[in-house]
Amino acid sequence: MGEELPRVFLLDAGELLAIRDRIYAGEEDLQAADQCLIRDADQALYAGPFSVVDKETLPPSGDKRDYMSQAPYWWPDPDRTDGLPYVRRDGEVNPDSAGYDRAPLSGLCAALSALAPAYFFSDLEHFAAHAGLLLRTWFLDEATAMHPHLEYGQAIPGRCDGRGIGIIDTHGFGWLVEMVGLLAASPAWNRDDQRALEAWFGAYLDWLLDSDHGREEAAQNNNHGTWYDAQVASLALFVGRDEVARQICATSARRRVAAQIDADGSQPLELARTRSLDYCAMNLAAFFDLADLGLQVGIDLWEYEVPGGGSIRRAFYWLVERAIDGEWPHEQMSDFDKAQLIPLLRRGGRRFADAGCEERIAAFADADADRTNLLYPRR
Repeated sequence: MGEELPRVFLLDAGELLAIRDRIYAGEEDLQAADQCLIRDADQALYAGPFSVVDKETLPPSGDKRDYMSQAPYWWPDPDRTDGLPYVRRDGEVNPDSAGYDRAPLSGLCAALSALAPAYFFSDLEHFAAHAGLLLRTWFLDEATAMHPHLEYGQAIPGRCDGRGIGIIDTHGFGWLVEMVGLLAASPAWNRDDQRALEAWFGAYLDWLLDSDHGREEAAQNNNHGTWYDAQVASLALFVGRDEVARQICATSARRRVAAQIDADGSQPLELARTRSLDYCAMNLAAFFDLADLGLQVGIDLWEYEVPGGGSIRRAFYWLVERAIDGEWPHEQMSDFDKAQLIPLLRRGGRRFADAGCEERIAAFADADADRTNLLYPRR
């Protein structure tokens, strides 16, 4: 592989090249993470290929190439013989909701998150070849490709065929296109593939911006709105529409900081959920992504503070103090593996020059094997 910088927006291209050189040099402190990544990528070779046409249920359109999912927290009404319309049980996942396209999409994103960096750091072509197969099957091949819209995302039986809220299903697209940037040097992902994928995401970006569902999701004030902005900004950069990303980061993202983060750093809209720690962490990850994307277009959200004191920095330390340094004092109806916070600790520690975050990471078992050590290296 040559030394051309990978085309990434959330990660630092120069740092990625430096980490690859350090891995090849055999630096001991990177070996555990590299070995774990290779093991994950070896397993991902058996994943998929995934496609929206594999679901058993037809969407309302009658076209299996239309993405379809069912709202996870909605259940049959026990007081009605047909169960309709469904009723909401926040935080309780209806297992029937797994039978559509959300689970395969999650599988696709998970496999790519292992295969692409494993190829980049190792030059092993079989990882890139399988990543290319997965991408073409889901997005590009005429017989299997998803149409670029989410009209039928998070449907509720008896209530609606789809909702703007369903756009959260594709919040992983920002990371997915980041992984595509790590494949650029491989013959398994050629220029025609890249152009076709950019065209697909360009069409999806138009749908996000112009559709009723897209406008509905953009109007959400909680994590749905934050992840909508992160998706739009990331995909806009991927398809070369930097002005869209700049507008999101300069206006909408700043409004979300003001609307969602209190002066003490708490996130009231996420704390109202039955799995409040999951949602606070998830929303903060979206703000972190927006802040990194903002740097690509000259907008500094990392240091942005609204009148009254709300900021991404304060949200980070509010979460760290309660989820890492103390016991979480709010409702959390399901178990939460605090090791999930390692990426936030690493990213926050780097951006806010806080060595204490590395000390917190070191306290976790097997912290040296975490993939974050390769993507967000210690400074």
